[in-house]
Amino acid sequence: MRKNRADLVRGWLEKARRDLQTAVNEMKAAKPFTDIVCFHAQQAAEKYLKAYLIWQEMEFPRTHALEDLVLLAAQKEPDFLDLQERAASLTPYAVETRYPEFEEPLLDDAKEAVEIAEKVRDFVLHKLPEEVKGEENSLTA
Repeated sequence: MRKNRADLVRGWLEKARRDLQTAVNEMKAAKPFTDIVCFHAQQAAEKYLKAYLIWQEMEFPRTHALEDLVLLAAQKEPDFLDLQERAASLTPYAVETRYPEFEEPLLDDAKEAVEIAEKVRDFVLHKLPEEVKGEENSLTA
């Protein structure tokens, strides 16, 4: 049986919540793995944006480029453009953090990545109706 749109959005939000919680939990470690933090922060932001696009019934390409997803969302609500620059800074973490050829992000980079992902989360949740937020009503701390 195919999921309805609200269930699909809730599914994307739950995956995003888990990614963000993973990043937050890793930051609490004595020596956080900053690559893991940055990767999961990027993934969370990406999934929050895709949840919004699904809710709006907007098609999106298979991409990790957050700036592209923000531009799509801005077609419905132009204030998404406020996220573009900061969200774009997460885009490289979707791929680069997974391979040893790239430098490990600094601790400050990891902290900033989590902050940006939290900002994207808060922004998107503000745009979605209560009926689809589910577990997201208990925000990650």
